[in-house]
Amino acid sequence: MQKPAHYEDDLFLFFNARPASLPLFKALEAVLEAEFPAASVRVQKSQISFYGRHLFAMASLPRRKKEEGLLLTLGLGRPLDSPRVAYQSEPYPGRFTLHIPLKSLAELDPELLAWLREAWEFNQTK
Repeated sequence: MQKPAHYEDDLFLFFNARPASLPLFKALEAVLEAEFPAASVRVQKSQISFYGRHLFAMASLPRRKKEEGLLLTLGLGRPLDSPRVAYQSEPYPGRFTLHIPLKSLAELDPELLAWLREAWEFNQTK
C-alpha cells in the first residue's frame, strides 16, 4: 500500500485524542493492505481515505468524543440490507454511501471483507 512519507506522524495526530481506537485502525489497515496492495492511503483532518483508481473506503472517528472505535464508510453500487450498516444514502443514482460502525477486531470478518472487495471493484470501474 502506498503511504506518504509523513504517514505515521499524521496517524499519531489523527488518533491523539482517542488512542484506544488506533489498534482497531491498524488491524483494518492490515486487512486492506493485504487485500489491496495497489491501494494508497491518505490521512486527512476528519478521515483516513483509501484509494484505488478512486476513493473506495474511509475510516473516521465516531462523532461522540468519548466513543471509541471507527466509522467505516464505503461506496457501493447498491444498498446493503444489514443490521451492521448504521446509515446509508444514495447521493447519486446507482451510488450508495454506507456507514458501518466498528467497535472490535471481531467485526473485521469475511462479511466486511466481501463488502470492501465490492467497494474496491465498484470504484475501480468508475
